[in-house]
Amino acid sequence: YRKPLIIFSPKSTLRRKASFSPLDELANGGFRVVIPETDAVDPSTIDRLVLCSGKVYYDILETRREKGMSGVAIARIEQLSPYPAEAVAAELGRYPNLREVVWTQEEPENQGAWYFVRDRLDGALVPGQTLLYAGRPNMAAPSGGDYHRHLERQKELVEAALNLPSTFAAV
Repeated sequence: YRKPLIIFSPKSTLRRKASFSPLDELANGGFRVVIPETDAVDPSTIDRLVLCSGKVYYDILETRREKGMSGVAIARIEQLSPYPAEAVAAELGRYPNLREVVWTQEEPENQGAWYFVRDRLDGALVPGQTLLYAGRPNMAAPSGGDYHRHLERQKELVEAALNLPSTFAAV
């Protein structure tokens, strides 16, 4: 019998060409719990790894490409439960000079996956590596209510993830 396909995805992702998969990947590929860096980077030059889940990845990727940044890799954790400990550890192990691992999320700190992944990521780090958080602060509501302020906060969290100087004053 037939089963329906249900996709939980923001509509904005459907319009981003970077989110399209080649037909061959859909036909012959499979689900990956962790999607590693997609751009060609030299693993020995990476000292900062940005981990995220969801559409914030595309904002981070676009900003990194616009700024021509090196030294920063981006990986996506596509399955949070059960937590893919081995796949995450393998991704961290790809970068011999890794110093900072940054969890980035669009949701406020108390509403996204941060509290779930924090201890799991911390346990995967080796001495000399630091776990950081880049995202919105604790908030009672998932949205700030003002579209322009939302865009500012989005830019701020992307800049924090990539360790760029922020262009906005803290409010």
